[in-house]
Amino acid sequence: MAKNNTLPDEGAATWKNPKPAAHYHLVIVGAGPAGLAAAQMAAALGAKVALIDRKLIGRTRLNSGSVIPSKTIIRTSRLYAEMRDAKRYGALSPDGIRVDFSAVMERVHRLCTHISGGDLVRRLTSAGVDMFFGEVRFTGTETLTIDGETLRFKKALIATGARPDSSAITGLAEAGFLTNENVFDLTELPPRLLVIGGGPLGCELAQAFCRLGAKTTIVQDLPLFLRGEERDAAQILSDTFARDGIEVRLNTSAVAVRVEGGQKLVDLVSDGDKQTIAVDAILTGVGRSPNVQGLNLEAAGVEYDVENGIHVSDFLRTSNPHIYAAGDVCLQDKYTHTATASARIVVRNALFKSCERFSALVIPMCIFTDPEIAHVGMFVREANRRDIPVKTFTILMHEVDRAVTDSEEVGFVKIHVRERTDQILGATIVASHAGDMINEITLAMVAGVGLRTLARVIHAYPTQAEAIKKAADAYNRTRLTPRIQAKLQRWLSFTSGRPMR
Repeated sequence: MAKNNTLPDEGAATWKNPKPAAHYHLVIVGAGPAGLAAAQMAAALGAKVALIDRKLIGRTRLNSGSVIPSKTIIRTSRLYAEMRDAKRYGALSPDGIRVDFSAVMERVHRLCTHISGGDLVRRLTSAGVDMFFGEVRFTGTETLTIDGETLRFKKALIATGARPDSSAITGLAEAGFLTNENVFDLTELPPRLLVIGGGPLGCELAQAFCRLGAKTTIVQDLPLFLRGEERDAAQILSDTFARDGIEVRLNTSAVAVRVEGGQKLVDLVSDGDKQTIAVDAILTGVGRSPNVQGLNLEAAGVEYDVENGIHVSDFLRTSNPHIYAAGDVCLQDKYTHTATASARIVVRNALFKSCERFSALVIPMCIFTDPEIAHVGMFVREANRRDIPVKTFTILMHEVDRAVTDSEEVGFVKIHVRERTDQILGATIVASHAGDMINEITLAMVAGVGLRTLARVIHAYPTQAEAIKKAADAYNRTRLTPRIQAKLQRWLSFTSGRPMR
C-alpha cells in the first residue's frame, strides 16, 4: 500500500486509493462476503489482487450485512422469551422483566466488531490486497476504471451483491423504511412494527422484535407461509408465531404508505378488501434486486438483466471469459455461506483453470427462528418432479430424550433416501438446534455416506442430534425383510441347539 494511504480510522473522506499495479491476476468488484472470501483466498495463493468497493463503512466492516447482527439480537430475544416462560423449565419468572433495547443494540455492535477482528482493511492490505474505494465502471473486456484510474486484469470477479427491493409500494420510500442494511442502526424499539414479506429474514427479525416487546405484524402476499419450505415445517413456525403474539396476514399486500400525525399508515389489500393499519416502523423483506446498475457491463461484454442479475454458467463464468460472478448478484439462493462457497469456486476456476461446477455443491440452509428450520438437498416435491422414487424417515423431536429435558420437543427430523437404497437425497430438520444438526447430514451427502452408515455412528447421549441416528436406525429396520428375519431365526435356533418351531 502506498505511504500516503490513510487507514480508515478517520473515515472514508481521508482514504487515498493506492497507485494501481500494472496488471492484476484478479480484480474483485464488491467487498461483501463473496468478494472478501475471494480476495483472501487469492492473495493467500500468491495472486496479485485488487478489491474494490463503492464506499467504506466504518473501520471494522466494508459492506453492511445482516447475518451476524441478526443472530446476535435473536439470541437476546430468545433469552427474554425463556425468562417469561420460566415456569416451563420449573423456575420462576423474574419480577418486572424490562427490555433495555439500547443495551441489546450495544451488544450487537460490540460483538460485530469483535467478530470482524478489528480493522479489516488493515488486515487485507497487510495480506497484499490493494484496496480501492469509489465508483467502478468497466471500460473494456479486461479493464475498468475507478475515480479516473485504470485497472487492468487477467480475470475479474463481480460480487456486488443485492439490495432490498421496495419499489412496488407507493409512498414507502417517502415514509421511510427499514431493511437488513439499516435495521441494526435503531436506537429505540419501535412499539409497532410491520414486516412486509414472510421470507427467512423477515421471519427471524419479526420474532426477535416481538420478543423484545414490539407489537409485530407480518404481511405476505402469498397464500403460503415460507413458500419454499415443507408445509409442516412452516405450520410449526406459524403456530409458534401465534404463541409469541405475532399477527400473520396471508394473501395480503401492502399497496401504499403515508405518514400522518407522526405514524405510518399502511394500506393493506386482502381478497379485494382494503384495510389501513398504523405502525411506527416498517421492515421490508419482499425481495432483493441484484446490484448491476452503473457498472457499464455492456462495455465488458457481460450479459445480465435487472431482475435476475448477471448471467453465469455452472462454472460461474459470464459471457466474457475473463469475468466471473459470485454471490447474490448472480445466484438465486442469497445466503452468506452460498456466496463464499461460490467465490472460492471462482478463484479456482479463474486462476487455476479448474472446472468446478456450482451445481455440484451440497449447500445447507437454515432459518434461525425459534425453532430453527434447516434443509439440505432435495425436497420430496423436487424428487417427484424428477421421477426419483423417495422414501422418508421421520423422527419427531418429542421422541428424543434431550429435546424433552430441554423442553424443546416441537419439531422433527426428516431424511429422504432414494427408494431401495440408503443414498441420502435430502433432509429437513425443525428443532431448536437445527442449524447445527443439519451439518451432519450435509457431511454425509458430500462424503457419499449413506443412512446405513449413519446408523453406526455413536452419538453422545443425550443430545438432540440423536434424532438423526434414530432416523438411520429406522432405515435399518426396513432392511429386515421377512426372508432375512426367517434366516436369522434359523441361525439362532441352530446356534442355540434348540429345534425350530
